[in-house]
Amino acid sequence: MPTLAIALHNDFADWEPALLMAAARGYLGAKIVTASPDGGPVTSMGGLSVTPDLAYADLDPAACDALVIPGGLAWEKGNAPDFAPLVRAFRANGKVVAGICAAASALAGSGVLDDVAHTGNALGSHQRQPGYQGASLYRDQPQAVSDKGIVTASGNAPHSFAVEVLKAVGLWSAEAQAEMAGFSAEHR
Repeated sequence: MPTLAIALHNDFADWEPALLMAAARGYLGAKIVTASPDGGPVTSMGGLSVTPDLAYADLDPAACDALVIPGGLAWEKGNAPDFAPLVRAFRANGKVVAGICAAASALAGSGVLDDVAHTGNALGSHQRQPGYQGASLYRDQPQAVSDKGIVTASGNAPHSFAVEVLKAVGLWSAEAQAEMAGFSAEHR
C-alpha cells in the first residue's frame, strides 16, 4: 500500500488534507506519515493540536509515494517553512508532490510548476514567487489539476484534491470512487 507523507506546519488549513487522509488510511489501507518542521507539535488554523510522527528532515522520499502539503495562514503570517528542498527531494525520487491553497504557491516557488499544468488560489499568488515560470500552464478552475505527478488545488477544492492525489498514487478504484462520491454530492 502507498505511504503518503503529510507536511504539516503551524496554522495549516486542517480541512484541506483531512478528506484525503481519512479516505486513504481509513478506507483504502494506505499509510499516513505526518511531519512538522522540527517533529514537534503544530496547531492548525482551527486549533487542532497535532503531534506529528517525525521532522521534515527525517522524511525519506524513497520510503514514501507522495508528499502532500496543506495550505493555511502561515504564508499570510510570513512564517511558512521553506518547502523547496523537501519538494525537490521528493521529485528527484520520482514521487508525487501535492499542494493545496497557499501550498500550491509554495510549489510554484520551488520551480516544480514551471512545466506542468497546475492551479491554485490565484495566478497572482504564484507570480509573487521568485523564479516562477509556469504562468502559461496555470488553469483558472475550481477543481484540482494533476499533471506528471504534481497535484495542485485551490483551498476550496479538498474533494477534487483528494481524488487527484488518490489517482496519482494508484489508489483510485471502484471502492475509492464509491467512498469519495458522497463527499461531492452537495456540489452536483
